[in-house]
Amino acid sequence: MAVSQERITLEAFLALPEQKPPLELMAGEVTPKVAPVTEHVVLQLQFRDMVDGFARPRKLARAFPELRESYAEASTIPDVSVYIWERLPRNRSGGWNDDVRNPPDVAFEVRLPSQGATDVLVRCLWYVANGASVSIYADPITRLVVVFRPLTEPLVFQDDGLIDLDEVIPGFTLDIAELFAALVAD
Repeated sequence: MAVSQERITLEAFLALPEQKPPLELMAGEVTPKVAPVTEHVVLQLQFRDMVDGFARPRKLARAFPELRESYAEASTIPDVSVYIWERLPRNRSGGWNDDVRNPPDVAFEVRLPSQGATDVLVRCLWYVANGASVSIYADPITRLVVVFRPLTEPLVFQDDGLIDLDEVIPGFTLDIAELFAALVAD
């Protein structure tokens, strides 16, 4: 559902006041970010915890849920954005930069039941076409994971498998069974 019919620029979008739900800009169209449901949040946090648990103590990368990023004439809020240590969104004084203008190294998106799979898959393709090294689509209903990298065929996994993310986070492999294990509420 589009909020505005008129196409606007990134700078005009960034001048708009923040609101809830937050708005995103893609292809000149403003849309609200879809509110997450429990399984979505569980996968989002599980992915973040798996990445941060490995990469943060080694100062390799950090994972950020729901971080606004504005680049390539768009302003998106991926479910989780991973930045390698050297590219963390820092300001000149060493604190965190709230105006992130770089693509993430890894973008992670979880499909919501109310979303069409195609919309989320296209978003994942957009991330790698605009600077992300890897984007990952996860569907909690079908237990499907699709991994996108620039100029390569997507990798498709269902229920289990290992995703080698060594080119972004040296030594890190995402275990899909462990990711989906978080959906069991025990």
